Amino acid sequence: MSSDRPDDPGDRDSEGTTHFGYREVPVGEKSARVGAVFDSVASRYDLMNDLMSGGMHRLWKRFALARARVRPGERALDLATGSGDLAAGLARAMGERGYLVASDINASMLGRGRDRLIDEGVGTRMGFVQADAQYLPFPDRHFHCVTIGFGLRNVTDQARALAEMTRVLRPGGRLVILEFSRPAGAWFRRLYDTYSFSVLPQLGQWVAGDADSYRYLAESIRMHPDQPTLKGMMETAGLVHCSWNNLTGGVVAVHTGYRA
Repeated sequence: MSSDRPDDPGDRDSEGTTHFGYREVPVGEKSARVGAVFDSVASRYDLMNDLMSGGMHRLWKRFALARARVRPGERALDLATGSGDLAAGLARAMGERGYLVASDINASMLGRGRDRLIDEGVGTRMGFVQADAQYLPFPDRHFHCVTIGFGLRNVTDQARALAEMTRVLRPGGRLVILEFSRPAGAWFRRLYDTYSFSVLPQLGQWVAGDADSYRYLAESIRMHPDQPTLKGMMETAGLVHCSWNNLTGGVVAVHTGYRA
């Protein structure tokens, strides 16, 4: 299957539809469908991350944390926090004087992350908020850093979410986006497609009992903006000095931008 994506992922037609993987669904239904995916995979989420990436996701997250450059005493927001990998790293870097908000739209994933972080002894230095990235319940110019790892592609209106992330950043604050992206090189993309559409769903069936959710994962990656497109969207949202770093041949990219 080709890795060329049918349309720009941010586009919605005049009848009010948006992409859910390769399918068109009503705008109002996407968040519920995405929520059902994560409700289904929450209990095996960490195990599947390790299996799918061969453990590479830990290195990708470590790189994103290095780009976040949080310092003791700062305030940070981790969106789509999931099981809390980025949140844990941010909390440790910020120390006792910092304050972190871990947020996710999905209650199952947020609960899993909260339990894990409290068990690890870092959850006492943070708050947990169930929230939609498109409508953040935080004041303007509040956070020194906002991170989102493997969550932006699941947002219905990515442009609105980026504008919200920019709004809650302090001047000079950093936005760090860790997300699957477009691999470099046609041969590598063909290999990646074979893995994504043949191996991933089968692995999801064996381990999580859910092939469809991991087929959606593969499709949602192809519908996500490529590296230059996402950079442009960040600039449109009002961020400056935007850039990206490709990891693992562009399978993943870390985008960084700053609020002026």
